[in-house]
Amino acid sequence: MTQPILVACAHGTSNPDGKAAILRVVDELRTARPDVTVLDAYVDVHGPELPDVVAGLPAGVPAVVVPLLLSVGYHVKVDIGRAVKSREQTTAAAPLGPDARLAGVLAERLGEVGLGGQDAVVLAAAGSSNPTAAEDVERLADMLRHLIPNRILPAYGASAEPNVPDAVAELRAEETDRVVIASYLLAPGYFHDQLAKAGADAVAAPLLPTPEVARIALDRFDAALAAL
Repeated sequence: MTQPILVACAHGTSNPDGKAAILRVVDELRTARPDVTVLDAYVDVHGPELPDVVAGLPAGVPAVVVPLLLSVGYHVKVDIGRAVKSREQTTAAAPLGPDARLAGVLAERLGEVGLGGQDAVVLAAAGSSNPTAAEDVERLADMLRHLIPNRILPAYGASAEPNVPDAVAELRAEETDRVVIASYLLAPGYFHDQLAKAGADAVAAPLLPTPEVARIALDRFDAALAAL
């Protein structure tokens, strides 16, 4: 079979640090698989836009769109779904999460802000109107509970409840030392910036940079290839 193309598809952000973090993952994918053509594409904010990238792929070459997204949601189901249906020999991989390796990175990030044993944690995700996305976040929260003893409450930046400020307020009312936000977001950007306004005592850094994201993306790529 002709060597397939990997299209790494991220959300997109106007934050320059967020853009750089995603492009670093793309470079890590290229380094790990020098025999595979790796292209970046985006579903919002800026280009290259995913439909254009897929339309420009060479005919007859299989391709896998790998979501650099943390859960199933509109962008995975609709944007990526439409793109892969528009071209033969093109399929979509599963999103990055939930995955125990991401829970491990979150635990590291919480350690970086000095998480104490009596602190409570808001697991802050972007949010989606797709109920499967919330289920994915709940599964990730369970994975994180296996790594840290703290009370963990999932919350969302948009489109799902509870929102992050309400979750912080709920935990603040309990007998905890501090309320700390775990940023279940890939990179700096709008949603991460909002976390600083939610009233927590500390906000951990987002997942990137970490080599785990590229490793998970390659696992998703290989699984999709096997199915293709």
